[in-house]
Amino acid sequence: MRGEQGRATIDAMPTPIEDYALLSDCRTAALVSRDGSIDWLCLPRFDAPSVFGALLGDPSHGCWTLRPVDPNATVQRRYWPDTFILITRWESADGIAEVHEFMPMTDDRTDVVRRIIGVSGTVAFRTELRMHFDYARAVPWVRQVGNAEAPALHATAGPDAVIVRGVKLTASDHVHAAGLTVAEGETRDLTLSWFPSHTSEPHPLDVEAAIARTRSWWQGWASPIEHDGPHRDAVVRSLLVLRALTSRDTGGIVAAATTSLPEEFGGTRNWDYRFVWLRDAALTLEALTVHGFLEEAHHWRRWLLRAVAGDPTEVQIMYGIAGERDLAERELTSLPGYDRAAPVRIGNGAVDQYQGDVIGEVLVALEAARIAGLEEGAFSWPLQRKLIERAIVDMDKPDNGIWEIRGEPQRFTHSRVMMWAALDRGVRAVREHDLPGDAERWARMRDQVRAEIDEHGVHADGYFVQHYGSDEVDASLLTLPQVGYCAADDPRMLRTVEQMERTLVRDGLLMRYRTASGVDGLDGGEHPFLACSFWLVEQYAASGRLDDARTLMDRLVSLSNDVGLLSEEYDVGASRHAGNTPQAFSHLTLVRAADALAGHSGRAADRA
Repeated sequence: MRGEQGRATIDAMPTPIEDYALLSDCRTAALVSRDGSIDWLCLPRFDAPSVFGALLGDPSHGCWTLRPVDPNATVQRRYWPDTFILITRWESADGIAEVHEFMPMTDDRTDVVRRIIGVSGTVAFRTELRMHFDYARAVPWVRQVGNAEAPALHATAGPDAVIVRGVKLTASDHVHAAGLTVAEGETRDLTLSWFPSHTSEPHPLDVEAAIARTRSWWQGWASPIEHDGPHRDAVVRSLLVLRALTSRDTGGIVAAATTSLPEEFGGTRNWDYRFVWLRDAALTLEALTVHGFLEEAHHWRRWLLRAVAGDPTEVQIMYGIAGERDLAERELTSLPGYDRAAPVRIGNGAVDQYQGDVIGEVLVALEAARIAGLEEGAFSWPLQRKLIERAIVDMDKPDNGIWEIRGEPQRFTHSRVMMWAALDRGVRAVREHDLPGDAERWARMRDQVRAEIDEHGVHADGYFVQHYGSDEVDASLLTLPQVGYCAADDPRMLRTVEQMERTLVRDGLLMRYRTASGVDGLDGGEHPFLACSFWLVEQYAASGRLDDARTLMDRLVSLSNDVGLLSEEYDVGASRHAGNTPQAFSHLTLVRAADALAGHSGRAADRA
């Protein structure tokens, strides 16, 4: 873990990605820095335009700061146990105060609450509000609407409006600021509430009731979690992150809360992850299902049915949070990018790709839910049958693979194995669960795909290859034992791991693949993708290398920030997080790796 105590500073350098904590109401999310600044907030959904966009620029692109006036104040942070209520403890020369920040779990509104509590002495705070709507493309119309007893600031830009209550803010060059002081035992509440600009502003929030309800909601959700192995706190926090990235309205599961945080600092590998990848969502669903969260599985399955709708032949690899299909990728000029890493993108061009593994990922996850006790509905199994038939239609096509390469499509071994898994899950559904389907035909095709993979997906030296005709390996091959294609101690897997250790390990962490091979069609490089190293922990554990598994797992968990969050990648040389954050893939693979160390490995390994 990073040290929990540090000195609050303000400088020209961007806030490190690992210095951000997450607030979530399972509709959208805010990122709060250790220095007390909300630098990212999209309202009212994860994928809506930002109101605060300083994460991808500087304070002029929107932020809301709240910190002691004392420049030497020190800060410690933690979450209220099993919640996303962030507690930031400030110690200044004159006293100690805490800021409790959260997004209330309410039924009909979207708010951010910043409660200041005096602990000892007297602490002077300053807050500054910079609102720049629509990814910093719209300066709002702002006016005072409260009174001396209940000051409030109303801001409107196009379809969106917010009202900020709790302190009298004074304007100067698009910055609204105020000072406030709390003494021991005193409490001050600052709130920001979003609403459609054509409607009336929401009534003031009952903060006391909102805290109680939000704490109860999160702790109630987390209370059934059982994990009898190592790193329990990290497992619980990771499962909470997965829930935080799941829309409680639609059931859609976003891959991350952010867009365009760079995989390579200063580079162009900057992508929008605020959408629902079928693969990432299916893997998230499986991690939740293994730990007993069947309601989330049911909710996502209904989301899937709506998203795919009446024609599974038109299935996409990703959708919007409510199942939207139009996710065209665009570049923004209004935000300069994190530490000038450009371009900043909204939408994602991968929506038009063919990724051959996706249907297999979905069917493996839905089998896990079925085994765990989720009954098939009138439409859920027919949908899965249609998806199997769709996979068959596309069986011979090269694809863009799990890593969404933008180079020439290939026959990726991982994708071919997941096609095998799609057929295998179809066969098992018929033969083991008495569901209707052409199991004999699917079994023949499954066996044909296996024969093809064994012939073309294995190098002459005995290891699985990244794609047919390649000498390269790919971290995604670590999932082959997880889906039952081969055993973890299969000689081919052991040779594959040896090859990965020779060519893909950088400073002890595993890369996805060698970007220098040119397969992805992109300039520049990247840092180790954390999910891949968690996969390696699982492989080590499943193949008997328990000491190696524990050592790597301890290191990976230590890369979490001070509140237990992980981004997509890790820059070992600079000891910093990279890529979008918090990343569902990183957290779900952490859960899987911890489960493997506790003796539970494989996808739906504990089948009834």
